[in-house]
Amino acid sequence: MTIFRTLPALAIGLTLSGAATPVAAAAAAKCASGWSGTVEFSRHQANSDSKTVTRVSGKGTQTTDSSMTYDYTAQVAVRPAPGAEYSLGTAKIDLSSVATETVNSNDRMICPHERTIRQMSGSFVSKSQTRANASGIEAGVDISIDSDGRYTVSVRLPEVKGTASGSNAASFSGQCKPKEATNQRIAEMPTTVEAMRFSSSGGDRLNPADPNRLSGGHSETSFGVTDSLRWNLRRCGGALRLVDLKFEDMRFPTWEAWQDITEQVGTIDGNIVRLTAIVANDSPDEKAVTVKFRDTYKGDKWEGAKPDGLLGEAAVSIPAGEQREVQFELDSSGYAWFDDGRPRVVQRIKAEIEDKGKKVDDMTRNLKVAPKPVVLVHGLWSNWKAWESWQNILSASHSYDWKAFPVGERPEHGRMRTGEEVGNVDPTNTIAQNADELGRYIEYAQKDRNAWHVDLVAHSMGGLISRRYVHALMPSYADGKPQVAHLVMLGTPNMGSSCANLISASLDFVGRRMEALRELRPDEVQKFNALHTERKGVPFSILAGSPLPPPACGIMSFHDGVVTVPSAIWTIEDNAQMRLPHTSLTGAEPFSTFVKPRLAVGPAKQKLSGAASSRLMLLGVDDTADTALPAPDFSKIVKLAPGETAEVVIPVTIPAPANQRASTVKVAVMALCHPPMRRTDGRPL
Repeated sequence: MTIFRTLPALAIGLTLSGAATPVAAAAAAKCASGWSGTVEFSRHQANSDSKTVTRVSGKGTQTTDSSMTYDYTAQVAVRPAPGAEYSLGTAKIDLSSVATETVNSNDRMICPHERTIRQMSGSFVSKSQTRANASGIEAGVDISIDSDGRYTVSVRLPEVKGTASGSNAASFSGQCKPKEATNQRIAEMPTTVEAMRFSSSGGDRLNPADPNRLSGGHSETSFGVTDSLRWNLRRCGGALRLVDLKFEDMRFPTWEAWQDITEQVGTIDGNIVRLTAIVANDSPDEKAVTVKFRDTYKGDKWEGAKPDGLLGEAAVSIPAGEQREVQFELDSSGYAWFDDGRPRVVQRIKAEIEDKGKKVDDMTRNLKVAPKPVVLVHGLWSNWKAWESWQNILSASHSYDWKAFPVGERPEHGRMRTGEEVGNVDPTNTIAQNADELGRYIEYAQKDRNAWHVDLVAHSMGGLISRRYVHALMPSYADGKPQVAHLVMLGTPNMGSSCANLISASLDFVGRRMEALRELRPDEVQKFNALHTERKGVPFSILAGSPLPPPACGIMSFHDGVVTVPSAIWTIEDNAQMRLPHTSLTGAEPFSTFVKPRLAVGPAKQKLSGAASSRLMLLGVDDTADTALPAPDFSKIVKLAPGETAEVVIPVTIPAPANQRASTVKVAVMALCHPPMRRTDGRPL
C-alpha cells in the first residue's frame, strides 16, 4: 500500500556567517550554494490549577478549576536562491490556544417556608481560544559556523493574524427559585499572534565527512514552556532530496493505531511496519519522481556483498518548493532471521529517489526486528516449570529479545490446570477450559511484546489444548495471517494414549474422575478429532519420541513411554522422530534439531514455512538406519471376561545399528480387563 500526503510549502530568508574550519572552508570553497532543507519550530505550554475555598455565606464551598494549552508550530522549508549563496522559501504557521475556567459552587441552605436543608449548586464554565493558520509567510533562519566547526541554527518568525473566540455557560440545581441554564458564545474577533525567535544551543558540530549536511534538534523548557527546534539541511545537493525516513508499527490490540518505532526497541517479526519517506523538491519546477524502498545488506559482516532487494516503489509528483510523504507497508515476517536460520538482529532499510531513472538521493535507517514470542504450552501432570530453561535457550539462539512465555508462569494472565505434577489426581480443567486460559496467556504475550503474531510450542496434551485454541478461539487479523504463525507439537497424543485408558479407568472405578486424563483416552480423542478440524492456515508440526519398542499399556507400536509414533504423527505431514522418552522432548536437543528450524524462518522461506513435508525424518539416528514407521506384523484376538487375565507372547523385531544384525525377541505381556467398557453407541466392547 502506498499513501501520499502533502506537507506544507515553506519559504525563508537565510544567512551564513562566521569563519569555518579548514575542512569546512575547503568544502565551502567547492560549494557555492545556499542551504536547502527543513526547519521546524514548536512551542508548547500546558498548565492546570484547582482551588477550593469556603463561600462567603459559610455554608458551602467553591471550587475553581483552570487549564490552559498552547501549541504553536512552524514548518519552514529552505531552498537556495537561483545562482546565489543564500536561500529563499515560505513558512506555514499553526496556532491553537485554549483556556478554560470552571467554577463549581455548593451550598446547604433552607428556603423560606421550608424546614429541610437543600443542597444547592451552580456551575460556571468560561472558555476562550485563539487560532491562527498562515502560509506563504516570509521568515528568517540564520546559520552561523564558528572556526572550530560548531554551528548555530536560529529561526525568526513574524507576527501572524489569527482569531479569538469564547463561550460562557452556567447551570444550576436545587435553588429556592429555579434558575435556567445559560449558554453564550463570543463571536470571533481578529487578533495578532506574537513573533517568535529561537536558536539552537551552539554545541552542534559539522560532520567533517559530510560538512554540507546539517541535521539535529534542540529543546529548552522554562516555566512550563517548551521550545523545540529541528533541522535537516544541506547545500550543493540536487533539486530533490530525502528529508526523513520513519518507521511505525501498530500498537496491539488496536489495528491502525500507528506508533513510531524507536531504533533501540524495534518491532516484532510478523508485524506490519509502515515506512514513510519524506521527499522535498527544492527546484522552481514540479518534479515527477520514483521513490523506492529497499532491503539493504551493506555493512553486514556476513551478507555485505549481497545486493539490495526491492521492497516496493511508487511514483509521485512534487510541486516546486513542496514536500510529499510516500508510504509503504512492509510485512516484517521472517525479518528476525536470515534464510539459513542465522539470527538477523538489525535490518537496514533504504529509501531512494530516482529522477528520470537516475538515483539522486538515498537515506538508510536501521530497523530492529525481534523474533515472535514463543508461548509454551505444558501437558498432563505438568506446569510452566517444564519450560524453565527455554528462555536461556532462546536467548542463546538469537538474542535476549527472543522471549519465552510459559503458560502459568504469571498465573494472573492465565493458568492451565492439568494436574500440576505426576500422581496428582485432583480435579482438572477440560481441554476447552485450558484453551481459554491459553488464549489469555497468548494475549498477555502479545501485549507485553507488542506482537501481532506468536509461535506455539506444545508438549504432550498441550498440543491438543493448542489445537482446540486454533480451531475455536484464535482471532483473525486484517493482514490475513493467522495469529499463531506455527504450532510445533512435541509428543502430543493426537490419536490418544492407551495408557490413559488404564489409568483413567482405574480412577473412575474408585470414584476419582480426572477430566484431563479421561480426555486423553483414544476414544475421547477420536471424538475430539472429529470436531476440531480447522487449522485456519496455521502450519502444524509434530516430533514423536520413538526410543521404546512395544508393548506398554497395550501399545503395539514404537513409543516414547506413553504416546505411540502413529498417535503423535496422526495426519500431520511435517513430522519427525527422535529416540527420546516423553519427558525429554522439551530438552535442548529437540529444540535445536526440530523446533528452531521451524521457527527461525527468514523472509524468502516464510511463504514455505507452512508447506507440508511428506518426508519422515528420524533425527539423531544413523542415516543407514531404517526410518520407516514400524508396522506390526503380528496380531491375535483374545476374548477376556471382566477381571480375567491372559498372557500373549508377541514376537517383536527391533532395528539394530548398521554394524550389527537385527535380533528377534519374545515379550510376554499381561492384559487386564476392567469392568465392562462400552462403545459410544452403548454396545459392550
